[in-house]
Amino acid sequence: MRYLLIFLFLITFSAKAQQHCGYDFSSYIVLHIHEDGKSENIHNLKVTLVDSVGNDVVNVNNKYSWNKSGQIMKFYENYKIDNDGKKIENTPENQKAKWFFPFSKDTYLLSVTNDFPADNMRVKIEDVSEKPQYETEIIQLYAFNMYILCTTQVQQKAQQFGPRANKPVNIVLKKK
Repeated sequence: MRYLLIFLFLITFSAKAQQHCGYDFSSYIVLHIHEDGKSENIHNLKVTLVDSVGNDVVNVNNKYSWNKSGQIMKFYENYKIDNDGKKIENTPENQKAKWFFPFSKDTYLLSVTNDFPADNMRVKIEDVSEKPQYETEIIQLYAFNMYILCTTQVQQKAQQFGPRANKPVNIVLKKK
């Protein structure tokens, strides 16, 4: 009987210990890029990850991200989805649209690994439209810029000092 109780205890403990978050092993870098005095995100920018010298970062063998191996690491704009989870451009009046990544709203995103070396990276923002309106900017990243989505409330409460985690990087572009 004692062995049965120990066995049941171990199974229960093991099941609780193996609960995973949908974002395990991944974090996000979220950028809010706007003009001075405006809160709207600037759309259709080319936003890439660059190293300390300014070279595009390539995700060789999924070193920096679990997706898009062998490709240049580019940020993409969050988008809205319909009730069926399909991407939509314009929200019909009779349908309630929601953000695909609800934690980031209207921003630029990049999925990275949890051990991503953010302190060694920068973000390059370029206006590549026919008539560019904004100057190119290169912004330094830091480890606290990463959205770590699978944390416990205890871990979040433990961070009381320093920059707040899970907050978009606020970038103000200058007009030419």
